[in-house]
Amino acid sequence: MVWYSYPPTWRALFLPAFILMAIMAALGPALWMTALNVKYRDFRYIIPFIVQFGLYVSPVGFSSAVIPDKWRFWYSLNPMVGVIDGFRWCLLGGQSAFYLPGFVASLLAVLLLLWFGVRYFRATERTFADMV
Repeated sequence: MVWYSYPPTWRALFLPAFILMAIMAALGPALWMTALNVKYRDFRYIIPFIVQFGLYVSPVGFSSAVIPDKWRFWYSLNPMVGVIDGFRWCLLGGQSAFYLPGFVASLLAVLLLLWFGVRYFRATERTFADMV
């Protein structure tokens, strides 16, 4: 960032927290889908469609600011919304707004997905050897 004459601000200190949130947001569904893939062999063909759908409903190519205010909280229940908006807030500084209620909802969705993913994986882990 310094190379492009864009020095980092104090917000960059929050970047490790958003990296951890991104890891948790990926780990929860990954554990769940891994267990489903072992149990149902054809599930592996559905995973690319789920990932592609997730790309289109996450604010990767657009800003969350384009979402109308009445839908913004519900949109923030997507776990990746908080992660991507957090990265933008950290790295872009004042150019990106931080919607706190949406971030809290997204963080709760990440924690819930991680909890369900770990719980489902642990419950089905004992039967993996029998299915393979």
